Amino acid sequence: MNDQATTGDVVTYGLGPQGQRYSPLKVLNASNIKQLTPAWSFSFGGEKQRGQESQPLVHDGIIYVTGSYSRIYAVDARTGEKKWEYGARLPEGILPCCDVINRGAAILGNKVFFGTLDAHLIALDKKTGKVIWNKTLEDYQAGYSSTAAPLIVPSEKYGPLIVTGVSGGEFGIVGRVDARNPETGELVWSRPVIEGFTGTLEGKPSTMTGKLNESWPGDMWKNGGGATWLGGTYDPDTKLIYFGTGNPAPWNSHLRPGDNKWTASRLAIDPENGEIRWGFQTTPHDGWDFDGVNEFIPFTLEKGGKTIKAGATADRNGFFYVLDRTNGAFLSASPFVKNITWAKGIDAKGRPIYIDDNRPGDPTEAAEGKKGKSVFAVPSFLGGKNWMPMAYSPDTKLFYVPSNEWGMDIWNEPVAYKKGAAYLGAGFTIKPIFDDHIGSLKAIDPATGEVKWEYKNSAPLWGGVLTTAGGLVFTGTPEGYLKAFDAATGQELWKFQTGSGIVGSPVTWVQDGEQFVGVTVGWGGAVPLWGGEVAKLVKNISQGGSFWAFRLPKQVAGK
Repeated sequence: MNDQATTGDVVTYGLGPQGQRYSPLKVLNASNIKQLTPAWSFSFGGEKQRGQESQPLVHDGIIYVTGSYSRIYAVDARTGEKKWEYGARLPEGILPCCDVINRGAAILGNKVFFGTLDAHLIALDKKTGKVIWNKTLEDYQAGYSSTAAPLIVPSEKYGPLIVTGVSGGEFGIVGRVDARNPETGELVWSRPVIEGFTGTLEGKPSTMTGKLNESWPGDMWKNGGGATWLGGTYDPDTKLIYFGTGNPAPWNSHLRPGDNKWTASRLAIDPENGEIRWGFQTTPHDGWDFDGVNEFIPFTLEKGGKTIKAGATADRNGFFYVLDRTNGAFLSASPFVKNITWAKGIDAKGRPIYIDDNRPGDPTEAAEGKKGKSVFAVPSFLGGKNWMPMAYSPDTKLFYVPSNEWGMDIWNEPVAYKKGAAYLGAGFTIKPIFDDHIGSLKAIDPATGEVKWEYKNSAPLWGGVLTTAGGLVFTGTPEGYLKAFDAATGQELWKFQTGSGIVGSPVTWVQDGEQFVGVTVGWGGAVPLWGGEVAKLVKNISQGGSFWAFRLPKQVAGK
């Protein structure tokens, strides 16, 4: 729970349970960042390249980093020497929608935990890499998988819990959040996020999520989507778990009139029993694949002379939301990407003001019922911001948001659910909307919604962000650069070419009296697979699979 304040390690996904990705380290700063130098690089080896979206953990001189195809490595933090490696034995027929990635692990006591592409949760001995327990989360043949870093949260009744979601939103799965005993892997509670499903507590049915058929027609809720594929954050102040939920299924919104709760939403869950304390839906009746999974980050908002326990999220739909994190009350929303076409704005209650003509057309009204009216929508379904985590600095009071400026042609098609088959009912092509850039790292003031500065990148940004008390912001680019910016002005201060596109999330820590920065490297993820015309622009980027460690030498830091 104190990870953000302890600079000698990184033991949570997000550098603290709230996921602010802020480090109080300030040895490395704008005046000496140009002296940051490579310390070592570790290759994941083999032919299993693809996207490397992992954020590493650092503990007791060991780095724990996951890789593509459900692998995890323990590496000596001083030398880059491999201590052990574990690779899950994945069956034929796994169904990952968006590359064979893994975003990270969790650590507690003598164990390190991570999820696999065949929807298992595995606990390993952190010293040896030997399996302690292996639990099935769900049926991978139905489209379920696991890609997010697990979350460790405290509970008064059960002690520490390991909390996970599920991936698979494009296959008509049903999203849920599970809490398990980290010692045994046994399920403590489970909370489906779709209206009509009943949760469990200590092996028995608990309560229904919402009210049956309140916002779903007929039996559509039974394959309603809402995948909880990005994992969550935890706030020690409110003692609540915050999870986002993905798109409703199918994408063809004409088949499921209503708000389709709780898809495309942020949910606050009680760790004691799995009950939903509040929910906020960012895109009711989503018709554009605007998942609401993006991280919800607690922070203190100073506004109008008041101090508010707030939380912020940059949604796939292109709007930056601020909510009261104690009760989910809507505080504000502002566009953080340009030329949004699907909504005029967000009303005073937090609901989108839809532009009806920009919803893809009903295919049943088209000739032969094969294809509905195509529309050009901004942002594209890959989002104003996708999975890549933003950062918040309590020093500058700004959020640093990795975003993308793009649109899509999208149309609806007839579809029926079939286990293990894509459940979309839509076709699409993603296109750039500006000649000079797609990626955009933005510094956003949550009190006003104002973009304070912007860094434009020609290729899409698909990696996470780190900020520090040294006044720095770090992120990687598909072109292979790890870059550092001035947190106040956005001036680019330093860059290093790693040899492959970066879609991981950087971290920083102190080791032997020196400040280190580390990042996982290896191009991939959803952009080259789903990116349409954008994918063609980045088709020549080299794949890879490695971890880079950088350090500021003591003699430089002391000057």
